[in-house]
Amino acid sequence: MTATRRTAALKCDHGLRRQTIVESLLAEVCQGRLRAGGHLVTRALAERFGVSHTPIREALVSLAGIGIVDLLPNRGAVVRRVSADEVREICEVRCVLECEATRCACGRIGLAELHELADDLRTLQAARPARANGFIDQARAVDNRLHDVISASCGNGFLAKELGRLKVLFRAFRDVSWQQEEERNDFHRLAEEAREHLAIVEGLLAGDGEAAAKAMAHHIRTGGRYWGRTIPMTRDHG
Repeated sequence: MTATRRTAALKCDHGLRRQTIVESLLAEVCQGRLRAGGHLVTRALAERFGVSHTPIREALVSLAGIGIVDLLPNRGAVVRRVSADEVREICEVRCVLECEATRCACGRIGLAELHELADDLRTLQAARPARANGFIDQARAVDNRLHDVISASCGNGFLAKELGRLKVLFRAFRDVSWQQEEERNDFHRLAEEAREHLAIVEGLLAGDGEAAAKAMAHHIRTGGRYWGRTIPMTRDHG
């Protein structure tokens, strides 16, 4: 989220303010700017974001719920150390949830929407960008659309809600790892992801839920290995 969009979101409804604060703090943790063991002080955060204490407290509870901070008696919110092994475990849970959602969504998503996604993924796969120039924004938008439509079409409200709760964490991992590629002008992983996403879409287009779920599992496992190598928060700081 850009600084302008973040500022606008903070002036909007309560739920959007809370979500914006969660995403901002999570990004800083994943980038290594908020280190493990650091305290997140409600008053200081309220002043920084220009909001009351309530959305800050709610954001910290949300971050605790996805395992990024610990809420400790008499100590408040403390940033957790997240290891590469924990990233792998998070991805294992995601794999179980999202592969089931993919199986259930097969046959429930409109063919026009799937064909549009397939076309966009082929375009990304064929691109050879010399610089970012919006390429990462395009890849992010297609990634979000695919995973969101699968979740929304799975026919299980509880499963969709759980994926919605966790997707802020998955997308923070993704965005930080992609930022590393942008800084190096290296978009190899984005091309790989386009191929992986296309395999999922092709399975859905064929009406083969098992093939689509298998492609989703490969995508999540590959991404998890990549995240574990590239996310600063998983590294020891000397």
